[in-house]
Amino acid sequence: MKTPTLPSRGRKVLLAGVSALSLIVAVQMPVLGLDPFNGAAIAATTTTMSNADIVAQMKPAVVTVLTELSPQADQTGAGPDTMPPDEFFRRFFGENGPFGGMPGMPQMPGGRQAPQQGGHALGSGFIVSADGYVVTNAHVVDNAQKITIKTEDGQELPATLVGTDAKNDIAVLKVDAKDKLPTVQWGNSDSLRVGDPILAIGDPFGVGTTVTSGIVSARGRDLHSGPYDDFIQIDAPINHGNSGGPLVNGEGKVVGINSAIYSPNGGNVGLGFAIPSAQAEKVVGRIIESGSIQHGFIGVTIQPVDDQIAGTIGLKEAKGALIASVQDGSPAAAAELKPGDVIVKVNGTAVETPRNVSRAIADLAPGDKAELTLWRDGAETTATLTVGTLGGEDTAQGTLPGQAGPGAEVPDLGLSVEPLTPDLAARMGVPEDTAGVVVTGVDPKGAAADKGLREGDIIVSVNQTPVDSAKAVTSAVDAAKTQNRDGALLLVQRGDGKSFVAVPFAHS
Repeated sequence: MKTPTLPSRGRKVLLAGVSALSLIVAVQMPVLGLDPFNGAAIAATTTTMSNADIVAQMKPAVVTVLTELSPQADQTGAGPDTMPPDEFFRRFFGENGPFGGMPGMPQMPGGRQAPQQGGHALGSGFIVSADGYVVTNAHVVDNAQKITIKTEDGQELPATLVGTDAKNDIAVLKVDAKDKLPTVQWGNSDSLRVGDPILAIGDPFGVGTTVTSGIVSARGRDLHSGPYDDFIQIDAPINHGNSGGPLVNGEGKVVGINSAIYSPNGGNVGLGFAIPSAQAEKVVGRIIESGSIQHGFIGVTIQPVDDQIAGTIGLKEAKGALIASVQDGSPAAAAELKPGDVIVKVNGTAVETPRNVSRAIADLAPGDKAELTLWRDGAETTATLTVGTLGGEDTAQGTLPGQAGPGAEVPDLGLSVEPLTPDLAARMGVPEDTAGVVVTGVDPKGAAADKGLREGDIIVSVNQTPVDSAKAVTSAVDAAKTQNRDGALLLVQRGDGKSFVAVPFAHS
């Protein structure tokens, strides 16, 4: 099956279901009032709002996506771009995945077989152009060797894969249309508010085109399924097979692509998730135009700005994305961005979180210009760079040694440090030219311990000033105190990763 599920949270899910059932019963009961003069029951007048016109408009453009899976499909991939959808979503969302063999779940017609035997799978999609472009989820057509589109009127049309964007879980298909096909219109997902009514349309379990209704339950959900997660959460019932179908607003326009459900048992419990149209429409347009998509890349690692970090760098609000490291040879390095800079705007648009920055850069094509507004050294400045191409995403893991030896205390931070000599760097397994001081002791009751620092961490800089001795650390701390700062901003290296940590000063 094709709609991923998130892991169960046990009894809380059950209780939420009971609450929702009670609400439905209450809505369906007749509303009665008492005449204030004679106490007689008066039936309240109710008006039922119908979505029939919207459904009649939308259903002809919603299709079922049938796939035959490749017998040689590699089921052992290690990432979202290579692993099959069942393994990918099981890894992220738990064992109650939407695929063959789930306990208590009916099998989809021609359900997924073992990879050496091939198999069939099913999802949903919608037509966005009269000449036959169809949008669905990337995981719906992953490892497909043959794709067929079944329309509302029963036609079965062979489809070709135009292109996919696995990071956004979006795919575009093409059918040869002899006649003009019915289409949908994109809507503006940014205008959706929590509580707005929506419709979900798709083909759950292969039973045929089905419409369910609900409301927007939340915005901006991150399911950790990809780097650009920004899901719309809905309570409209969606089930396996709904993946790739449209989420429709009250104007009859597509505001999302239904993609995932949360379920303790594989069935619908009122927690569905859709990719916003503001995100999807851009991706679809680029795939149709070029047959592929390349996400913009500037070569930085970023982290959130919390209140303490903002206080240590003089930023009035805890917004933006703090640059923790800059990749050598990257566009960011060419533009002289540096660790400690805070990205507060991209091309004039304010960004409040690292996810906003990632999304804004990813939406740019390689070769585009990006103007970044930065907070640096207590003031705003700008940097213009040429966006590069996002390549492979390397992950680095390192083990930290135990106590690195005796060092000088820095009581204001609640830790001890010693210089990182070439000999010590060799014993710790870090490059010989690594600069900084090694944390050799952490006061368990101090601020550094509260912030998660531990022995073996390397402090590269304090308040964006490089340090190579305990004296340099103390001098940077003293300088911050004379500026009436509440703490120090440490750039900490652990293994091959770097991040900023704001450590408040100890109060005497």
